Amino acid sequence: MSAADLHGSCLCGGVRYRAALPVAHASHCYCTMFQKQHGAAAGSYANVPSSGLVIEQGAELLTEYASSGHGRRSFCRVCGSTLFWRSTESPDRIAITLGTLEPEYTGPVEREWFVEHKPAWLPRA
Repeated sequence: MSAADLHGSCLCGGVRYRAALPVAHASHCYCTMFQKQHGAAAGSYANVPSSGLVIEQGAELLTEYASSGHGRRSFCRVCGSTLFWRSTESPDRIAITLGTLEPEYTGPVEREWFVEHKPAWLPRA
């Protein structure tokens, strides 16, 4: 395992990946699409260069859903784990779900998107 890479997998372990650093930024997105996709308050992602993403195992298990005209969401077709989000408008970048990283992500989360959609049941700072 390289310290210059992020590593992660899906819940069932069928898909394993690595992504080259640097992380441009990490974020929590409270848009309703991410809430529906994750079944949670937000989708949390590290934005990295798409050229550095390598699927080490289980590429055949990845399924991609076109959730909008430009948004593409990748997940494991066996366990349903959300792994990646990308935009066709920014093909040089890909967002990796923080919850699938091993070891856990320790960098800063600098951005929050669509905070006006933050659920009322989420504790306020």
